[in-house]
Amino acid sequence: MLKKVGNFFKTTFRSLHYRNFRLFWFGQCISLTGTWVQRTAQTWLVYSVTNSPFKVGLVGVAQFLPMLVLSLFAGVVVDNVSKKKLLVLTQVLFLAQAIAMTTLTGLGIIQYWHILLLSFLFGLTQTLDMPARQSFFIELVGPENVTNAISLNSTIVNLARIIGPALSGFLMAKVGVTTCFFINAVSFLPVIIGILMIHVKESAAPVRHHVNMVPEIADGLRYIRQNRTLVLDALIMAVVCTFAFNNDVVIPVFAREYLGLGVNGYSGLLSMAGLGAFCAALVMAYRSSMGVSKRLLVFSGCAIGLLQLSTILTKQYPISMIQIMLIGFCNLIFLNTANSIFQVHSSNEYRGRVMSVYSFLNMGSTPVGNFLVGTVMEYAGGDSGYLFCGGATVLLLALIIIPAHKEIARWIKEK
Repeated sequence: MLKKVGNFFKTTFRSLHYRNFRLFWFGQCISLTGTWVQRTAQTWLVYSVTNSPFKVGLVGVAQFLPMLVLSLFAGVVVDNVSKKKLLVLTQVLFLAQAIAMTTLTGLGIIQYWHILLLSFLFGLTQTLDMPARQSFFIELVGPENVTNAISLNSTIVNLARIIGPALSGFLMAKVGVTTCFFINAVSFLPVIIGILMIHVKESAAPVRHHVNMVPEIADGLRYIRQNRTLVLDALIMAVVCTFAFNNDVVIPVFAREYLGLGVNGYSGLLSMAGLGAFCAALVMAYRSSMGVSKRLLVFSGCAIGLLQLSTILTKQYPISMIQIMLIGFCNLIFLNTANSIFQVHSSNEYRGRVMSVYSFLNMGSTPVGNFLVGTVMEYAGGDSGYLFCGGATVLLLALIIIPAHKEIARWIKEK
């Protein structure tokens, strides 16, 4: 029994044997918790002040619009500069944004347009940070462990999604939102220190100073287009990430208007989504030694849509918590699988640009989804959010899967 437990931990956490990954991972443990503390407080602040789902959606549009417009350009940058230096820069910029939010709320002068502007600046930074972060894993642990590293990173992302909203809800109720923003600012210091302590070979971070962006982007897109697996991965991601991944906008409205809950109910649902995703991340970290299972992309994508449709069946908070937890579980399975497919099926030369497409699909599609679901809930009520998201996801996935049924059948038959 003890041997089996030992083998589980050895297999699941094997990327932590690498010093560079440990430094990055432990810094992220603290930083991401702070990010979710601020993210939860900011969304509730906007909804409480404006009482408008549409305006909550606009904050998401402002944050993720840069990812929609600039992701492909960011991929070229990532392929041609030191990823370590770029990540230090992005963490410093995140820190500055959190300090600005702390100052404005602390002085009592925060306005809606301030949040829109700072969300936009956060999104600009995230546009560079995400492809740099995703393509940095292979330099930290090597190609044989990259899937495990992605999964372990997902565990802390989603552990933060459990702790962050719960802590944020407590702090908002006891001391207000300013403390939430301050905690986020301080949390960036450990990750900056950790990245500075990482040592990677210079050959792992080639630098070219004169790059023509447009041909580089076109070359990266051609590279993806020539690979059937990458194309199908991208199409499925486009649907699920646009329509199914709108929890930040849907949950506060769903909690207050449909379930009749306050800030604790809202943060509780967010924590349950994080708990589901955390459990899924552990599962994916353990099974990463088996390789990438492409069928999980299809199964989890369809499951997300069906689970979102099921939320309309009850107004019982405990049942809704279970539904949200299962949605979080499937969300992580989907994103982890999509990420791994992109990583494993791309070469070192193109990985930054390929991962910029992943970033574009994962978060660049968010402004479209946030705007659509925010508009729907503004006019149709809090119960319409998941109904719209789930229905659109299931329908559009069917339109992709049916024409590509032969390729999908091969995916399903793979181990």
